[in-house]
Amino acid sequence: MNKNLTLLTDLYQLTMMQGYYQNNTTQTAVFEMFYRKNPSQNGFAIFAGLHQFIDYINNINFDVDSLEYLKSLNIFTPDFLEYLKNFKFTGDIYSIPEGTIIFPEEPLLRVTAPILEAQFIETTMLNIINHQSLIATKASRVVHAANGDPVLEFGLRRAQGPDSSLYGARAAIIGGCSSTSNVLAGKEFDVKISGTQAHSWIMSFKSELDAFRKYADLFPDKCLLLVDTYDTITSGIPNAITVFDELKAKGLSSDFYGIRLDSGDLAYLSKKARKMLDAAGHKEAKICASCDLDEYLIADLKRQGAKIDTWGVGTKLITSDDCPSFGGVYKLVAEKNGNNNFIPKIKLSDNPDKVTRPGVKKIIRVYDKENYKIKIDIIALEDEHFDESKTYIISDHKARWKKMTIQGGTYITKELLIPIFLEGTCVYNTPTVMEIHSHTKQELNTLWDEFKRLVNPERLPVDLSDKLYELKTNMIEEYRAVELI
Repeated sequence: MNKNLTLLTDLYQLTMMQGYYQNNTTQTAVFEMFYRKNPSQNGFAIFAGLHQFIDYINNINFDVDSLEYLKSLNIFTPDFLEYLKNFKFTGDIYSIPEGTIIFPEEPLLRVTAPILEAQFIETTMLNIINHQSLIATKASRVVHAANGDPVLEFGLRRAQGPDSSLYGARAAIIGGCSSTSNVLAGKEFDVKISGTQAHSWIMSFKSELDAFRKYADLFPDKCLLLVDTYDTITSGIPNAITVFDELKAKGLSSDFYGIRLDSGDLAYLSKKARKMLDAAGHKEAKICASCDLDEYLIADLKRQGAKIDTWGVGTKLITSDDCPSFGGVYKLVAEKNGNNNFIPKIKLSDNPDKVTRPGVKKIIRVYDKENYKIKIDIIALEDEHFDESKTYIISDHKARWKKMTIQGGTYITKELLIPIFLEGTCVYNTPTVMEIHSHTKQELNTLWDEFKRLVNPERLPVDLSDKLYELKTNMIEEYRAVELI
C-alpha cells in the first residue's frame, strides 16, 4: 500500500535537517539500525518490515499541504522549506532480507547518504521495522508452540489501529502463521484468509441447530461450526454432528469441516469432542480452538494431550502482549572526511550495552558445513574477508574468554546485508509474503532446538572481528585519555 508517510517523523528530525542545511553540512554519513535485546525473552528475532520501508523511501514527498503545515509552525526558514520541495533520498541502503533470523547488536540496515538524508529517515524506519519484527517474532513463538499445527492470526479487532492490524497480519504470516482473518491483508498481500462465524450468528436463529444448518447450506465446503454458545457437550457438538451427518447424506464431500471451541477447558473439551466426532464417523472433522491463546497456553494444552488441530490466536499475538516493543535503535557509525575516507564514530556511555560499535560493518554468518546449522555470527568491518579454508578462533564479544575454534573446511559463511537502494534507486525486488514465509521456515531450520526454547533459550554467540574489537577498544581508550587531560 503506497502511502505518503513523509511527515510521520519526530519534529527533531526536521529541526536537525534545517540545522544541517543552514550550516551547509553535506558530508556523507553511515548509520546502522540494530537492537539490543530479543523480545519475549526469545533466543532470536525475525526481521520484518522491509517492504513497507521501501515503499516509504520511494514515496517521500513534501507536498504542498505538508509544506504549508510546516510553514505554519513558524520555526522553519523559507529557504529550507524551498529545499524540501525537491527532497528525495539519494543514498545507499543495505539490509538483511525479510524473514531472516537476527540477533542483538547486529546491523540490520545500513544507510550511507548525505547526513541530512540519513538522519531524516530514522524515525519512520524504526517505527516500521520495530513493530513488524516484533510481531513476526511473536508469531514464530506461537507457531513453534503449535508444533506443526496451523495457526490463524485473528487479532484485527484488538490491534492498536488499522496499520498495526494490517502490517501486523503480514508480519504474522512471515513469522509462520498459515492464514489471517484480516480481509484487507489478504487482498493487499495475497495471503490466505480464514474465518467462521461469531456467537451472534448462532443467537440470531431460533435454535442452534437452525443456525448450524443455515451456515452449512451457505458454506458446505468450509463448514466450521462454533459449538460453545450454549452448552458445548450437550448441545453444540451433538448439533454439529447432526449437520455433518446431513451433509454426508447429501453426498457432499468437504475438504475442511469441523468445530471451533472458544471457551471452557480446551484440553477437556477437545478430547471429549474428538471422541464424540470419531464415534459418529467424523474422524476427519477438525477441531479449532481460540480463547486468549498464546505460546505458553498452547504448549501447555499440547502437553495435556488436547485434540486441537488448528489454533486461532488474536490479542496476545497481534499486540505481542507480554512484550509490547522491539527496541531497535539507529546510530551514526562513520562519516566521510575531505579525502573521501570513512572515519569511524563511536557513542560512549556509562552503560556498557549502550556503547556503539564504530565503523562501516557487515554481518558474516557462519554455518556448519555438514548440517547447515548456525555456529556463530561475526560483526566485521566492511573490508574484511574470511577465508573458509582457514581455522579461526572465535569468541563471544560479551564474554571474550568464551572461545570457539572453527576448523578450516568445516564451515561456510554468508554475508547477510544486501543492497536495497543504490544512489537513491531501489535495486531490490521484494519477494511475495508467502515466499518470505517459506524463507523464514528455512531460516528456523538453521537453528538448533535449544535456541528455540520458549523459556530460557540458549544464546547464540555473536562476535566482533579482531579488527573491529581493536578499533572499538582503541577509540574508547583515546576518548578516556582526552578526558584525563
